[in-house]
Amino acid sequence: MKSTDINEMMTSQNYLESLKDDREVYIYGEKVPDITTHSAFKNGVHSISKLYDALHTPDSKEIMTSIDKDGYRTHRFFMPSYSNDDLLKAREAIAYWSRLTYGFMGRTPDYKAGFTATLQSESNLYNPFHDNAINWYRKITHNVMFLSHVLVNPPIGRGMAISDMRDIYLHVEKEIDSGIIVRGVKMVATGAVFSNAVFVAQNSATQYQTNREEDFALCFILPINAPNLKIICRRSYESSALSPFDNPLSSRFDENDSVLIFDGVFVPWENILIYRDIDRAKKFYSDSGFLNRYPLQSGTRVAVKLDFICGLLSKVLLSNGTASFRGVQVKLAEIFALRNLMWSLTESLCFNPEKRKDGSVVPRSEIATTVRYFGTQVMSQIKPIFNTILGGSPIMQPSSWLDIQNLDLNNLINQYFQGNNQKSNDRLKLIKLLWDALGSEFANRHEIYEYNYAGNNEQVRLDMLQQCKNSGVLEQCHSLVEKCMLDYSLSGWNDLGWSFDGICHDQR
Repeated sequence: MKSTDINEMMTSQNYLESLKDDREVYIYGEKVPDITTHSAFKNGVHSISKLYDALHTPDSKEIMTSIDKDGYRTHRFFMPSYSNDDLLKAREAIAYWSRLTYGFMGRTPDYKAGFTATLQSESNLYNPFHDNAINWYRKITHNVMFLSHVLVNPPIGRGMAISDMRDIYLHVEKEIDSGIIVRGVKMVATGAVFSNAVFVAQNSATQYQTNREEDFALCFILPINAPNLKIICRRSYESSALSPFDNPLSSRFDENDSVLIFDGVFVPWENILIYRDIDRAKKFYSDSGFLNRYPLQSGTRVAVKLDFICGLLSKVLLSNGTASFRGVQVKLAEIFALRNLMWSLTESLCFNPEKRKDGSVVPRSEIATTVRYFGTQVMSQIKPIFNTILGGSPIMQPSSWLDIQNLDLNNLINQYFQGNNQKSNDRLKLIKLLWDALGSEFANRHEIYEYNYAGNNEQVRLDMLQQCKNSGVLEQCHSLVEKCMLDYSLSGWNDLGWSFDGICHDQR
C-alpha cells in the first residue's frame, strides 16, 4: 500500500454544490430548479450531507475511512476488502453512517459501494469495457460519489417477452460513433434525486431471448443530469410533514422514490460496462461479488434500525406503564431476537469470506443470501407486535404541536396526555416518533420497501437455495442424511458396536 494520503472525498459543501446541476426532477407538476432548497427535498439533502461531514470530522474519520491501494483516502466500504478485519471495519463504517439516519435511509452512498468496489477487483467481467470499469471505480471511490441505481422494468407486460415491450422497456435505440442512444423507462430509483450518477441495468432475474433481445442487455453508469433523463418523483413525505415534533423522521429522512424516463438519452462509450451482451448481463451480479457484498450494507443498516425500534418500543411501554407485564416482555423479547439475529448475521458476513482472484475477499454467498432473506422479513414481523401490545396508545395524540401551544388546551393536554411518570410533552414527543416510525404513510412505505428491498420475494428465496447448492451446503446436508442411512439396513445396525436382535415387538 502506498504511503500517500490523497484526500479528494467530497465534503458536505461539495456534495450540496454537486446537486446544482440542472437535473430534470419533476414533482407536483413542476420541474424543480434546485433540490437543495425545494421543500420536497431540502431536508433529505441536508441529512445526506451530514454523512459527508462524518468522512472529515476528526472523531469519525478513522472509523469511516482508510487508504486504498492507489493511495487515496476513501470510505472503507467503497474499496475492496482483503481480510476479515477489513470487512469488520467496513461494517463499522456502514453502521456509523446508518446511525446518523437511525436506519431510515437505506440507499445512502455506501449501498451501491457494494458494487463499485468490484469494478476494480473484477474489471475483466466487463471486457471490452474493462477500462471503463476501472475509471468509474476511481472516480466514484476517490470522491465518495453518490451512485444510485435503477434495475426494474415497470409493472406492465410482465408476462410478455421483453422484446414485445420495446415501446416501454429501456433499450438501445441507436448506435452512433461516440456512444448509444437509449429510450425507455425504469423503476424504482430510490434516492436517485439525491445522487450524482445512476447505475442502470436489468435486474438479476431477467430472462433474455438470445438473438432477439440483445438491445435490452445493457449496463452503464450515467450522470443524473444527463440531457433527456427525466426523474418523476412520488409525493414527498417531507413536504407534507407538519413539523419536526410531529414528523421527526419523515420530515428529514424521506429518500424519495422515482421513475426514470430515458427520453432518447445519449450514453457515451466511456460510461458503458456491458453492451448487447446477454451472457454478461445475466452473470455480472453473481460473478462480480456484488450479491455477496451489498448485504453487508443492507443488513447492517437494518440492524441499526432494529436498535432504534427496540429502544422506541421499550420507552413507549415504560410510558404506558406496561413494561413489567409478562406477556408484554415476551413480545419485546421477540423483537430483540430479530435485532440480535441481524447483528450476528452481519458479523458472520465478515468471517471466513470467499477469496477473489485478485486477493480481495467478499462475504460467503450463502450467508449473504440469508441476510437478504431475513432483512425482508423483519418489518412485517415487527408491526403485528406493536399492534398487539400497544393497543390504542399510538392513536391517542393531538393533531399537531399547535394544539399543545393552544392556551385553551394546554392545561388539559398536560393533565390528560401525560405518561407514566412522564410529562405530557415528553409523552407526546415519544408517541409522535412512534407513529412516524410505524404508523404513518412514511412508515407504511418503509414496510413495503423493506419487504421488496432485495427483489421479488420468490427470487430472494430461490437465490438463497441456489447459493446453498453452489457452495456445497446442500451436498453437505445430503451427506449427513446418507451417513445416517448407512448406519443400518434390513439386517440391523451396521458396525455400531451393538447388536439388533431382529425382533419386532408387538405393539398391539
